[in-house]
Formats: sequence, structure tokens, C-alpha cells
Amino acid sequence: MAVLHVNNLKTWFQTNDATAKAVDGVSFSIEKGKTLAIVGESGCGKTVLATSVMRLFRRSGVSHPTGQILFRNQDLLTFSEAEMQAVRGRHIAMIFQEPMAALNPVMKIADQIAEPMIKHLKVSPDAARKPALELLEQLGVPAPDRVMDTWPHTLSGGMRQRVAIAMALSCKPDVLIADEPTTALDVTVQAQILRIIKDLQKSMGMATILITHDLGVVNEIADDVMVMYSGRMIEKGPVDKVLFSPKHPYTEKLIAAVPAVDKPKQKLAAIEGQVKPATTSFMGCRFADRCEDVTDRCRSGDHPAIFSADGHDVACYLFDKSNPLSRRRVTSEKKTLLVNKSAAAGQGPILEVKDLKTWFPVQAGILRRTVANVKAVDDISLTVHPGQTLAIVGESGCGKSTLGQSILRLVKATSGSAHLNGSPINILNANRRELQLMRRQMQIIFQDPFASLNPRFSVREIIDEGLQIHEKQLSADERDQRISDVLQEVGLNAESRFRYPHEFSGGQRQRIAIARAIVLRPKILVLDEATSALDVSIQAQVLNLLQDIQAKYQLAYIFITHNLGVVRYVADHVAVMYLGKILEYGAADDILTNPRHPYTQKLLGSVPQIRKGAALPEPLIGDVPSPMNPPSGCQFHPRCPLKNKMDTTGKDASSCAGKLPELKQKGSSLIRCHFSDDKT
Repeated sequence: MAVLHVNNLKTWFQTNDATAKAVDGVSFSIEKGKTLAIVGESGCGKTVLATSVMRLFRRSGVSHPTGQILFRNQDLLTFSEAEMQAVRGRHIAMIFQEPMAALNPVMKIADQIAEPMIKHLKVSPDAARKPALELLEQLGVPAPDRVMDTWPHTLSGGMRQRVAIAMALSCKPDVLIADEPTTALDVTVQAQILRIIKDLQKSMGMATILITHDLGVVNEIADDVMVMYSGRMIEKGPVDKVLFSPKHPYTEKLIAAVPAVDKPKQKLAAIEGQVKPATTSFMGCRFADRCEDVTDRCRSGDHPAIFSADGHDVACYLFDKSNPLSRRRVTSEKKTLLVNKSAAAGQGPILEVKDLKTWFPVQAGILRRTVANVKAVDDISLTVHPGQTLAIVGESGCGKSTLGQSILRLVKATSGSAHLNGSPINILNANRRELQLMRRQMQIIFQDPFASLNPRFSVREIIDEGLQIHEKQLSADERDQRISDVLQEVGLNAESRFRYPHEFSGGQRQRIAIARAIVLRPKILVLDEATSALDVSIQAQVLNLLQDIQAKYQLAYIFITHNLGVVRYVADHVAVMYLGKILEYGAADDILTNPRHPYTQKLLGSVPQIRKGAALPEPLIGDVPSPMNPPSGCQFHPRCPLKNKMDTTGKDASSCAGKLPELKQKGSSLIRCHFSDDKT
């Protein structure tokens, strides 16, 4: 029996221009102990649907023209605000995407977890502390007593998310809604969080609604899947049917757009175009403009009805039992295989980094004496060749972004050298004039395109800024032509140069950031999590674009990411970082198919897979230690599964804690491990 049933729900917003039909007639049910995953691109209405179930919209202009939200046979849409307050947190709870936004910065952790219990279960603050502590222990929080008395800003992202989960679970709700709970987390922390949610769901018998764009996560944790597009449900059914026998063209394209570690290295099947705004007035199927099977019938009348096909529901005329459409495209189309780019014969590296250290002093006392150092980057050496990509991977806090920023001199390195194109000038201590000449050849693309683009500048002004500094000999007309050309090169029309960043989608903003970076024809691009904030469909478009640009101009990429599926697609070489040091370094194919270091093995093992029979992996225990006070010896040894195995079997692993291993050649890779030949 369903614990929650949503029937023909519509959530509309009245704007100055038109009515935004964010959710436009969605129905679903979820049973006790089951997980329903809701997937789709940004703008499809997933979060609005979840927020509607929680009845969190209190602003004027929000309406529900039709629908029911039946919880225990009572329609929540008829509840007053006071009645809903008794339901929220007690019977239906929600985990939000950004834990810091969900936590009160002026309340200690203990008070925040206890607050729902005090309100709903009518217990005293002292009585609430014990179950709050037990929840943190269940969630794998180290030293929970200490964490209870700390503030949210002192915790890591993974720890904050655990606290947010503890708040949501404190009253043992009947329904848990998790809105992208792991999107911004590393794969290792994601594996921990998903395991925790799954185990607690089983013990509490909760129904869980998981909103995500990670189809690997869906495969490993969900029982059923609902695919949304432009406010409508377009496919729904059991995971094994929807993911491995998708019916709707949109679902097929979503799955094909996902880069994966175990897929051949091939061109990604990007979905061209984007979701139209919710204010759009539609005729026919809302996916018609992006569908290769589209016919005139799809573009007229109402949105297709829901047809049952092989045990799951599909809103597509291809499955109309009375008059089905036939496929207009070949579904077994060949993919363009990508090959690893080898360095040109006789051509040396474009960038050589040796013994790079970036330490940040920690000062204390009235005299501000240095009492310690945060060793963010600690003795790194690497090379990058023209036309090739070096991927830097590792968990948050391992020094990846600091490494990229140090090479570009956005942060000052403590010691070491970085030489560009064989030049004798060391970038790390170059003077202002030398640095300006080098920066023309080295550009960076940041994770958040909106934060990196000046909202007061038009697109033309944003791209023109670099030209005015480095191409002073060009006239205004010549610069304008260069800007128009580079915009067309990244898939935007020339007229878009007169618009402003807020007028573009996330994927288009990232294209603008790419245009700004390549307009000077640099030799090296540093991409710092450049696709992690994008949907899989937009991510595929941007990754394909980056590959095309690299092939055209023989650009070298330093690609910083925690998405190992993306690494498989873009990288020729991989450096795995942990606490400022490289633990494994070598060719991408070798490291991704035969990882030697226990840390690399765990990273790869934590990646969710769209593969039949895939189950939640055993997560890597613990969090990354502070780089201000790293463990002795091998810095990974407190979390290392290989060392733990050796300890239980009686093998001497004392060197792990006693001596830092050197980075040595083993096979085709460089490995920093005393026992890398042993198996975990």
C-alpha cells in the first residue's frame, strides 16, 4: 500500500509575463521501504515537485489548479499551515542539496538536531541529546560528542551533509525526500552518504524520494524511476526496465550522455538544445524540438497520453497501442571512438612543474608568529604535453585546485619551478611583465560560470577584456570580429555578445567562459571542476566542445575533477592527489583499468555504475585529515583498506605509519605505496 500518493499535481507560478507551469500534471505513488528516484535536467520541475509535497511555497502567485497529495489518505493540499507544521519534519522530512543553506549558522549542531524532536516529540533538550548523539554515531561521524558542540562552518561538506541527514531522520519520518543530497560531494563521501541513507531506510522502513541527475546513483539505490521533462512525467517504472530498456527518446539520450569509467572512450551522445522555460506555451510533446523521432503529430494537440509499455509507463506516441509511430532514426548508430593523443614526435612538454610546494602559514599570538603550515601542495612534479590532457583527481581538500592556481600564479607558491614551453623563466617567481606574457598562454575555466562572469558586463565586454590587455594592436572592429568568431566557435550566435550573463543557461554561460579563455589562443587551459555543476546532457555538450577545441588548436588541458567518468572521457594521463602529494601518476587507461594504489582503487570503486547488478560499494572510511596536521608516514594509512587487511592478517605494516613512501616506478605508473603489489 502506498504511503504517499500524488495525483495529477500542478504547481503554477504567476509571473509578470506569463504563468510558469513548473509542475504540470504529475502522478506517482511510493510504498513503505521503497525508493523512488526522480531524474531529469535542470528546469524539468523535480525540486518544485518535492517542495510542493512539503508545502513549502508560501508566496502569493503560487497555485495548484489540480491535484492531490495524499498522505495516509489525507490530502495535504487541504491542510492549513499549522497542520502542515505538524507533518513537516515529523512524518515527511527533506534533505536539501546545499547543507550549509539548510543549517543555522548561529546554532550548535546539538541544538539543530534536537530542534525537531523538541517540537514534534515534546522531549526536553537534555532528553533529545542522547538520540541526537546516537544518530551521528550511526551516520559514521567521528568524535560525535565533539561535533555536537561545534558550529556548522567548522565542518567539512560531507560532515555537514551528515548533520543535515541527522536532522531529517531525528523524528523517524515515514517519507524522506532527498534533493540532490550528494551532487557537490566527492565519490567517496557520496558512497558513504548513500550507504547511510540505504541502511537507515531499511531499519526505519522509510519511503524515500531521491532527486538526482546521477543515473549511476539511481541504479544502485532506487527501486523505481520517474523521468521528468518540462514539468511532465514522461517515463516511469522499475529501475531495471527504465535504465536498461528505456522507451522514451529522452530517457535514451540521458543515459547515452553519461560518461562512465567502464565505457569505451567515445564521443558522448549529447542532447542538443535545452529545456524550455516553464512559461513557454506548448503544443504537443514538450520534447519534440530535441527529438530525432519527431513527426507533425508530435507537434500538434496535447502532450502525449501515458501508455503502458513492457511494465512501465511512457508518454510518447511511439508506444500508442492504437496507432504507434515508427522510429525515424537508427538506434544502433555508431559512436565516434576517441584515441589517446600521443605527444608529437620530437616535441617536448609544454609545461614542466618540479618540486612545487604551496604552504599557507598559520599565525597566532599578538606578534602573529607562524605556528604551523597548511601544506596544500607538497612537492609535486608533473609534465603536460601539447594536445594532451592531464587529469588531477582526488577528494576535496587534497590540494587539486591549489595546484592549478599555483601554476597560474593565482596563489603564490612556497618553492619549486614551473617552466612554459622550455622557457628558462620560472613562472613561480616571474616578474610582472614576464607573468603577463605567460598568462596569455595560460587560461583558467572555473567551476561556477555565473560566479566567474561579471554580471555588469555584456558578453562582448567579458571576452574583450583579455583582448584589450594582450592584443592592443587590434582595432575595435577587429576585436569585435574576433569575439563574434569565437562565440560561433563555442556554439553561440554572434548576436549573443550584446546580452548579459543572467540571460543564459548554465551550459551557455560555461560556453561563454570557454570563449573568454580561448579567444587569446592560449597553449594551456586549467579546467577547475568545469563541468561538475552541469546536468549530464549539458556536460556532454561542453565536454564534446572541449575535445573539438583541443584537437583544433592542440591545447594542453589540466583537468581538475572528482568525476572519474569524465576522466575516462577526457584524460590521457592522470595524477591522483591526497593531502598535497601525488599517490599515483601515469597513463589514464592504465590507472583506470588497473589501479595500483589502494586510494585509487577505492576512488574507482566508489563511482556509481549504470550496470546490471551494480550495488552500493563499501565506502572508504573517514574523512581527509587536516593538511595542517597530516598523519605520519604514509598520509593515507589511517584510512587504507590494505593496511587494515594486513593488520588483521598479522603482516607487518609498521612502515605505513613510520615512513613516507617514495614515488617509484611500478609497472607503467608512478606509485607512492610501500605495499602496492599486495591486493586489497
